Amino acid sequence: MWITPEEVLLANALWVSERANPFFILQRRKGHGKGGGITGLLVGTMDVVLDSSARVAPYRILHQTGDSQIFWSIACGSSRKEITGHWEWLETNLLQTLSIFDNDEDITTFVKGKVSGIIAEENKSKAAQEDEDSGKFREAEQKMRKLFGMPGEEKLVNYYSCSYWKGRVPRQGWVYLSVNHLCFYSFLLGKEVTLVVQWTEVTRLEKNATLVFPESVRVSTRHTEHYFSMFLNINDTFKLMEQLATIAMRQLLDNEGFAADRTLPKACKTLKNVSALKRDLDARAKNERYRALFRLTPDERLDGHTDCTLWTPFAKMHIVGQLFVSNNYICFCSREEDLCQLIIPLREVSIVEKADSSSVLPCPVSISTKNKMTFLFANLKDRDFLVQRISDFLQRTPDKLWSDGHPLALSGYSVSQRGCHTVILTPLSLFLSPPQTKEKMKEESWNIHFFEFGRGVCMYRTSKTRELVLNGIPESLRGELWLLFSGAQNEMATHPGYYAELVEQAMGRCTLATEEIERDLHRSMPEHHAFQNEMGIAALRRVLTAYACRNPGIGYCQAMNIVTSVLLLYCTEEEAFWLLVALCERMLPDYYNTRVVGALVDQGVFEELTRECLPLLYEHMQELGVISTISLSWFLTLFLSVMPFDSAVLLVDCFFYEGIKVIFQVALAVLHANMDTLLGCTDEGEAMTILGRYLDNVVNKQTVSPPIPHLHALLTSGDEPPPEIDVFQLIKSSYDKFGSLRADVIEQMRFKQRLKVIQSLEDTAKRSVVRAIMTDSAFSIEELEELYVLFKAKHIMSCYWGASCTAAERHDPSLPYLEQYRIDLEQFCQLFGALGTWLCGTHTVTLAARHFRLLDSNKDGLINFKEFVTGLSGMYHGDMTEKLKLLYKLHLPPGKQGKTQLFSIDILHLQDSSGIAIRSQCNIVMSVSEVKDYKYYLRMWAKEKEPKIETIKDLPRMNQDPLEQELYHAIATVASLLLRIGEVGKKFTNNGAKKPTDPTYTQAPTLAAELPQPEKEESNGESSSGQSLVCKALAEAQLETPPQQTSDEEVKDDTSVSSYSMVSTGSLQCEDIADDTVLIGCAGDQQRRGSTLDGDWSITFEQVLASMLTEPPLVDYFEKKGDIQARMATCKMQRGVERQVSSSSDHELAQLST
Repeated sequence: MWITPEEVLLANALWVSERANPFFILQRRKGHGKGGGITGLLVGTMDVVLDSSARVAPYRILHQTGDSQIFWSIACGSSRKEITGHWEWLETNLLQTLSIFDNDEDITTFVKGKVSGIIAEENKSKAAQEDEDSGKFREAEQKMRKLFGMPGEEKLVNYYSCSYWKGRVPRQGWVYLSVNHLCFYSFLLGKEVTLVVQWTEVTRLEKNATLVFPESVRVSTRHTEHYFSMFLNINDTFKLMEQLATIAMRQLLDNEGFAADRTLPKACKTLKNVSALKRDLDARAKNERYRALFRLTPDERLDGHTDCTLWTPFAKMHIVGQLFVSNNYICFCSREEDLCQLIIPLREVSIVEKADSSSVLPCPVSISTKNKMTFLFANLKDRDFLVQRISDFLQRTPDKLWSDGHPLALSGYSVSQRGCHTVILTPLSLFLSPPQTKEKMKEESWNIHFFEFGRGVCMYRTSKTRELVLNGIPESLRGELWLLFSGAQNEMATHPGYYAELVEQAMGRCTLATEEIERDLHRSMPEHHAFQNEMGIAALRRVLTAYACRNPGIGYCQAMNIVTSVLLLYCTEEEAFWLLVALCERMLPDYYNTRVVGALVDQGVFEELTRECLPLLYEHMQELGVISTISLSWFLTLFLSVMPFDSAVLLVDCFFYEGIKVIFQVALAVLHANMDTLLGCTDEGEAMTILGRYLDNVVNKQTVSPPIPHLHALLTSGDEPPPEIDVFQLIKSSYDKFGSLRADVIEQMRFKQRLKVIQSLEDTAKRSVVRAIMTDSAFSIEELEELYVLFKAKHIMSCYWGASCTAAERHDPSLPYLEQYRIDLEQFCQLFGALGTWLCGTHTVTLAARHFRLLDSNKDGLINFKEFVTGLSGMYHGDMTEKLKLLYKLHLPPGKQGKTQLFSIDILHLQDSSGIAIRSQCNIVMSVSEVKDYKYYLRMWAKEKEPKIETIKDLPRMNQDPLEQELYHAIATVASLLLRIGEVGKKFTNNGAKKPTDPTYTQAPTLAAELPQPEKEESNGESSSGQSLVCKALAEAQLETPPQQTSDEEVKDDTSVSSYSMVSTGSLQCEDIADDTVLIGCAGDQQRRGSTLDGDWSITFEQVLASMLTEPPLVDYFEKKGDIQARMATCKMQRGVERQVSSSSDHELAQLST
């Protein structure tokens, strides 16, 4: 490619000149290509270690004038063909022009200007993202594609220098992190190491430090482990690996492929070695941390953050922290944890102004809200820019949003009639009992807190807020504060009327989700009075069906009904809906999908925390297998299904304020409180009984409402009632013993467990699929598992390397495992070519397409794994009859079973000696080989013989393999026999009717298998052996063999010219032909296009089978069993997991991907 002219002082250092003229020199890098010796090895090693551009572009063109010692690099190339093209362009277009100039400086200026102009023209056609990447990075991306054979769709994110430990020897090289692969390349003194790992195959990703591997990253797959070390910045590298692995796991989970953020603002300047994708991923990571910290909606994007101080009127002091600004919020978080947190929605902001600056209060900004609260930020580094950004966002904020500066709690009976559905606007608990005295005392404490710290979404959140939450939220404020702490209030405020629309859309629909909802409605807290009447049941139905309509990917999952019923006790329907959205989509991610992946991930985190905090108990519980059994229901229902309601709801209070860490803390506290008893258990049932009794007796002694019976009360022994446990003491104990848990640590553990859980689920899916089809297939379990891996790999590759339809359309998580992954025709053809036994050169694709249509029973253009295995089983494990039946079906016209129609495809595009294109349309019957004009091959053969007449006698005789020759003769015999059978059948059908008299009409025999068929030799001697040589060469190429006759008259009268069947497309009515017959006819060149097909000529499968049984070579061929293990091993090798090449010199980069 042309490059911006750069000055080169030492032109011949490490380079060899190959061409030269007065103005330009073409050079090759030493060691590249053939030879090179020790110099080539050293230069190649140095290029890899130093990441030299010569590694990807070993050719270059320099410009030089006169006796000047200064050279200018103007072009480089990765191959000799590319650089030769540039050289020829220079010689053709510039040499004559440059010879006119008198001044060397003018020549150099002209060349530099010309090259710069060419580059400018090329850049106009490049994409904006490519322009944003630096030239160095684009060079690295090009290098990656050449080294590892990646297509243009594969995008490089970043690359790092590191060492790869192969055995006990470190190999210094470069690791390339692309969107879908981790790749490594090293070249040291002739030893080349290439590694390619798909992110979807990674089962474990860890950063560790040991004596053997200091400060290293371990990447584990199902079969191997890879260690990388010697990173300049291992933390940055590992974070990027985590992000890419997470994207891959998301792809496995629900087929969400990676899509670059097109709205990401461009960098102020092009950053060296930092791609636009890397900036995109960095921005995503910051956005995720920002949203998790302040419980914001998934579409919120951080614009920037800065250090500042916040004046707190309740403490009369300035608190140091960070100010965050996004498109809809201004947030503040103190540097000291839990000291102060603030969220200000821009919809609540009325005034933003710069206050007077002083030495005590430098660069202050005052923000006032609609509910008369004022916030003062100071010590801002770039106050003017900050105020301008906030003003810009304020201008984009809609004015007509519902203001939430007032309390949300409603009182009294309130019902809204929306359409034909009644929506309750009051929490269900307010219909049942008036507030009690203790509840009023709690309300008073919170009212004092509101007066001091503010109320609503702009409230100061401090350690005092946490204390009040831990002491229990009063029932009248529970709904308001749950909405506030979860962030659901913000979503509800920005989506007015959304819930009512969903209710209208969802009601009356009948789906799998609505059926499951109806089954579980009366199981949702049946002991509570609110759900013992139709009012509560109807409200629960509306909320659950509305969410299933909003998020069909989740739809409905068991345990959602329990959580939602509790939300309805303290919130209105709309508020309960938005709380459910916050739970399912943000606070408990992936908990309520079809495979409860999020709950399984947190179950793994809980096991890891138990191993760290309670190691003795962990070992004993693992032996009993209790942890995995008990914890799933704890997490899915937030203890609501295993603990008395009045106690469990206090844990829900803490959960909405603190997040998932409270559930982990309480779970650990429960195990710790029962440690001694659990250590004495001998089986799983005993441990379950102990924990069930304990949780059933966790009581809320402050409640005044009558106790609600609980399911676990049945586990209580009647001999001696167990002691009661105060829920407040349990919560306090969990904070005292395990309060050091941090949210970021939990997220790190979640990532590790997510890899393990998703890959485990994929293995479970594979085993389920294999078990489902093993009885219908002759393949072994191991072979089916290997086939499933290859089949799934094709599906996954289509997700990011393009396909005829999106992967999401092919993947439906609600379907059984057997139906979830499907491939299209293009991917089936690739697998057929790699695994099929009937390969026929360039016509393999045609046969594969017919096989695909046969397997695609529902005609949707996709086949599942069972259909794929069914097709392979027929080729590998069927007997001769089954194989012939399959081959016979592949050549029936589409729809032959129900209709009689001709299958016409374009067969060939030939060009005769006069240059006129000949195009023939033929009906393919019992053959997939292309029909070739025999005259064409005779002419081509004659042309090839002319210049070799003098030396043809010097060539050795070509002998045919006896077994192969027997097979060819058997095919010819069967074809002749089928021709005679067809003729006899035609005479019998016509009852002696007159045959067509058209001289241009001829009959041709049929090829009964996908094997080449030569003409029988009629004479011996040198001439016939030369003709036989051509026949065999053409037969091996699966083309029609030339006949012995050469004259046109003889050709017209010959009825066995071709062993391939063809009919003219256009002219036959075949209503009287049986469904299990194959029509045989012939249509030759252009002169025969007007002929008609003889509909009486036909053969049946029984006739084909009987004819085949007369020839032992054909019987042996079709009874021979195929070896799919060898083909699968070859297919896996082609995927390029790892290879090592030893060479004395560097190879062409284009060959490295083979």
